[in-house]
Amino acid sequence: MKLNFLTQMREAAQQMFHKGAPVRRQTMRDINPPPPNAAPPTPVPESGQQPNPATHPAEFAQDMLNRMGIKIDLQANLERAIDVGSLLHPAPAQPLPAGAQFVSGSYTNHAGTRNYKLYIPSSYRGQPMPLLVMLHGCTQNPDDFAAGTQMNQRAEELGWLVVYPEQTAQANHSKCWNWFNAIDQQRGQGEPSIIAGIARQVIDEYAVNARQVYVAGLSAGGAMAVIAGTLYPELFAAVGVHSGLPFASAQDLPSALTAMKRGVKQAAKAGNGSQPIIVFHGDHDTTVNPSNGEQVMAQRLHHHRGARPLVRSGAVPNGYRYTQTTHTKADGSTLGEHWVVHGAGHAWSGGSASGSYTDAKGPDASREMLRFFRNVS
Repeated sequence: MKLNFLTQMREAAQQMFHKGAPVRRQTMRDINPPPPNAAPPTPVPESGQQPNPATHPAEFAQDMLNRMGIKIDLQANLERAIDVGSLLHPAPAQPLPAGAQFVSGSYTNHAGTRNYKLYIPSSYRGQPMPLLVMLHGCTQNPDDFAAGTQMNQRAEELGWLVVYPEQTAQANHSKCWNWFNAIDQQRGQGEPSIIAGIARQVIDEYAVNARQVYVAGLSAGGAMAVIAGTLYPELFAAVGVHSGLPFASAQDLPSALTAMKRGVKQAAKAGNGSQPIIVFHGDHDTTVNPSNGEQVMAQRLHHHRGARPLVRSGAVPNGYRYTQTTHTKADGSTLGEHWVVHGAGHAWSGGSASGSYTDAKGPDASREMLRFFRNVS
């Protein structure tokens, strides 16, 4: 009976998501809103009216439970029992090259537990390889993020290990990394300590070139990549940020929404200046203001007043134009790259439609990030 009931609840939840009425309380979904073609929400029925199952399936299901005298908070229980991100973005079927693996793992420390998936290329035979930590955006999961960014395919070509930590719905209802919480901006605390711990666990269990460990992410994951890189410069040799925000740009939800909408008045000085960074941002991003990309770069470059910018423009065939600004030291070594993709919104540039929040019309951010990381090592 219990199994039957849970099965029915899961099926009901899936129908709700497919009808475009996700069950959740979290307002931080503004970090990664529904795709632009999503239908606008229908007003919720006034109290006392029976909800319309076609327009408000979640409220209708809760109303039916209430009428039957079943005291269950459908919303809260579904959020705890079901992986919201997996329902919104079901894991695409991605065939692996012969000999390659995409394995699951888990890491626990005083700050909590997070699962992860690790891509091991077919060329791995125990020889040291670079390691990239990839942090997904809100509502995403490792499979979805890997499919959309195509980072596993790039890693297979070049011989890299890639690990995808997974945020939980318990830690954040929309599965956003909590970049805006003060505790998650401190070394040895919160989610940065878990992310660093996952990287170190992979280093302990596999042959990794300790001087070639990097962290990158999208949106909330991009903001958290900045934090992890800033707090653990001895671990992460460089940082990749796509549609993210500067270090310590918010301390709570209200200030996070302000930073996302307008950027910060002045980015705090952070980092020691020795850690190269590559930034991608669409100049039509209405979720995270493109000024945040500029501020991420400025935050890293404040140590190098004499940095020399080299600006280059280009275009993707039948796609977007872009501006690439490379900042170098006097000796010619690279400090950072800032890619502005003209016309692009809040999506991984050059990604695949098999994952969420991607735009194939932009330059290939995954390929460019790996190139950048290799060049600055």
